[in-house]
Amino acid sequence: MAVSRRSAKEVSKMKQRRPTNPELITAIGYLMKAGKQYQTPLWITIASFLGKSRRTRIVLNLGQVSKNLNGGEVIAVPGKVLGSGEPKEKLTIAAFKFSPRALVKVEKAGGRCIPFSRLVEENPRGTNVRLLR
Repeated sequence: MAVSRRSAKEVSKMKQRRPTNPELITAIGYLMKAGKQYQTPLWITIASFLGKSRRTRIVLNLGQVSKNLNGGEVIAVPGKVLGSGEPKEKLTIAAFKFSPRALVKVEKAGGRCIPFSRLVEENPRGTNVRLLR
């Protein structure tokens, strides 16, 4: 069998697959810039997870998040946090998106739900942050 090869012209015309959501593009750019500025690979890793296709984007439930919590850590989820399950204790979660139910449950338990931009402002070096994927 002969393998067909694409010409350079055909390859240049192929559509690039990347996020089109303006909020997501802004968040990825901000995290990449912060990663380079503060020399923190964590922000670059989170940005690369956010840049993946929608199918492979990370979606976690509150029960899964609270299971992986060690005392005093901030949880970073490069995707969406859903409201299934109960938070065991006060926790701080940084994610791209939160479901309304997850926001209510975390704040009712005394925790915080913050965007990545606020996490970078509060903790530029990324110390004591656990990445869940």
